[in-house]
Amino acid sequence: MAQRGSIGTRETGAFARARAVKSPLVLLRLVLAYCLGQNGLRATTAWAEGSGLARLSNVALLGRLRNMAPWLEELVARLLANSHGRRPSINSRPIRIVDATTVPKAGRLGREGGGVWRVHAVFDLPEERFSSFELTDETQVERFDRASVVAGEIRIGDRGYVNVAGLRTVLAAGADIVVRAPWRQVRWLDTHGERLDLLALLKASRSGRIDRAVAIAQGRAAPLAVRLVAVRKPRATAEADKARVLRIAERKQQEIMPGTLVAAEWLILVTSLDRADYPADKVLELYRLRWRIEIAFKRLKSLVGMNGPPGEDADVAKAHVLCHLLAILLTEPLVDALGDSPRSDAAHAPTSGAPSASQLPR
Repeated sequence: MAQRGSIGTRETGAFARARAVKSPLVLLRLVLAYCLGQNGLRATTAWAEGSGLARLSNVALLGRLRNMAPWLEELVARLLANSHGRRPSINSRPIRIVDATTVPKAGRLGREGGGVWRVHAVFDLPEERFSSFELTDETQVERFDRASVVAGEIRIGDRGYVNVAGLRTVLAAGADIVVRAPWRQVRWLDTHGERLDLLALLKASRSGRIDRAVAIAQGRAAPLAVRLVAVRKPRATAEADKARVLRIAERKQQEIMPGTLVAAEWLILVTSLDRADYPADKVLELYRLRWRIEIAFKRLKSLVGMNGPPGEDADVAKAHVLCHLLAILLTEPLVDALGDSPRSDAAHAPTSGAPSASQLPR
C-alpha cells in the first residue's frame, strides 16, 4: 500500500468520468454503503437512487467495485501517513507490535479452498493506533520486517515472527526486538557458536528463570546474536497449556514430542535489549503488551464488522476488506471520546502463557 503523491481516482482507475456517478465522493459513499452495510448490490443501488445520490444498475455498481481496490489502498495509506506524526513513545522509544489477522475469502469456492485475506498490521503504543496495514492473500507469510522501521523502536512479535533474516533486517534498521521463540524453529547456539541444548537448559533451571546471551540460526545464514529470556509459567497456566497441546495433537492425530511438553511450561523470548536497561521482568512486561493488538483486531471484527466478504469476486472482496480498514482508521480517533473502551479492562491482561512481573521467579 505505498503512498503516492495524491489521492487520485482517475490515476488508479476507480473514477474515469462523471456519468451516473457524479464525483469521487459519491463513488466512495456508494462503496462504503455496500461494503459496510448489510445490503446486497440491488438494495444498495435502490438506496442510492431513492436518496438521490446516484442512479445506476447493480451490474454497474459491481463494475465500479472491481476497480476500487487501488484507490482504497491509497486512502488507507494516506490516513496511516497522517497519523505518523502523532506517535508518542515510552521512555523516548516507540513501542510497535506486529501481528496479522485473517478474513475468509469471498464465496463458497474461497471458503472451501481455505483461502483467506491476510491483514498484516503494526500497532503503536501508548497511542494504541494502527500505523501500518498491508493486505495480501494466504500465499504471503507473516514477516517481522514487512513494515518499515521507525528508528529506535522496540518491535514486539509472537512466535510466528521468528525468522532470522527478518529479525536481522529490523535490527540493522535501528530497532530492538522482543519476540516469542518456539523451541524447534531455530538452531540454538552458545556465544561460541556451539550447539546449545535448550531443553536441557530448561530442565536444569532451579530458579525458573534464564537470562543469557545466545545465538539463533536458520538455514545457511550466519547466526544472529540475541539474548534468551525464559521464565517458567505458573503451575496452573503450564498445566492448562500442556493440556491444550495434547488436545490439538489428538485432534490432528499427531504424535507429540516430549520436548513440546517441556517447552510448554516456559515462556521463551529472544530480545536484543540490553540487560542493564531492560532486566528480565521489564522484557516480559514489554512482551505482555502484545495483548493490545489482539484487542484491536477483535474490535475490527466485532465493532467494525470485518467478516468474510460476500460474493465470489476476488476484486470486490479485496475492496470489502479495505473499506473496513478505512473505517477503523477513521473511527479510532473517536474511541476515547466514547467513554471506556474494552481495552481499558483488558489492558493489563497477560498474553496466554505470560506470567505477570509479580509471578516471575526470583
